[in-house]
Amino acid sequence: MPIFRIDQRRLSQVQIQAFQNEREMQSITESNLEEVFGLKFIFSEFSIGNFRLDTIGFDPEINSFVIIEYKKNQNFSIIDQGYAYLSLMLNHKADFVLAYNENTGINSAKRDFDWSQSRVIFVSPRFTPYQMQAINFRDLPIELWEVHLYSNETIRYNKIRPYQIGASIGSVSKAAKDIEKVSSEVKVFSEESILKKVNEEIREAYLRIKDIVYQINADVEEKVKKSMICFYTGGKGLVWVKPTKKRITMWLRKGQYKNRNGELIQEGWGNYPEINIPVEEIDLTFVSKLIKQANDL
Repeated sequence: MPIFRIDQRRLSQVQIQAFQNEREMQSITESNLEEVFGLKFIFSEFSIGNFRLDTIGFDPEINSFVIIEYKKNQNFSIIDQGYAYLSLMLNHKADFVLAYNENTGINSAKRDFDWSQSRVIFVSPRFTPYQMQAINFRDLPIELWEVHLYSNETIRYNKIRPYQIGASIGSVSKAAKDIEKVSSEVKVFSEESILKKVNEEIREAYLRIKDIVYQINADVEEKVKKSMICFYTGGKGLVWVKPTKKRITMWLRKGQYKNRNGELIQEGWGNYPEINIPVEEIDLTFVSKLIKQANDL
């Protein structure tokens, strides 16, 4: 759908403007990595052996690395290149840790990182139908993001969603060494994989909370992590929801919130305000109030 500019109630279409080259796309994204993806910038043009990785980012919430590649042309294989990069990372963990330590000034070891949630992001102005079809596996640690630069100095990033969630990548690609190696260590989690561990009452409560999130802000992006479902706006976390067998735990965007007794809600994981709600005590009106407050911050 085109984007329009309003001028005295008349619409004029804002034209898409081509990037000069991949480097321009990379430079803009790297300078705004936290705003776009919620990641910390670690390294640019990271060389390992015969490979050069465009951008190395880091997800501080799960202590995992993210490889970002920029493509102005469309002549590449999502699966082959993505798994080659992940395999390269798993074979050279010490190099990634060294880059992280040099960038942050923190003395970390390989054991301090969660390699199982590593992923690759491809950023391009356009993907082919074949490339978009290639992400229809349920356990693919690869994301596609379209980026469009507009003539009014506006830029838009849009995550490509799978048409449908199909088979496991391992079930159709057992002969590929990179895929086999990566799949043994890197795991992709889904909302369903988390919800199948809880009872129906918790599941229904979570789905109602999810509905509230979308009612308050329809422009959220979901990210599923090992034990929680996270909702982000503008690259920043809004609410994190962890369903378990007996309760739902929520963490809210940093701010000051009060519980139903008027007491200040204390911080928990990641220094985010934490709410533990037994399933029999879930007050969706109160939950809605808290999420709206977080969205307004």
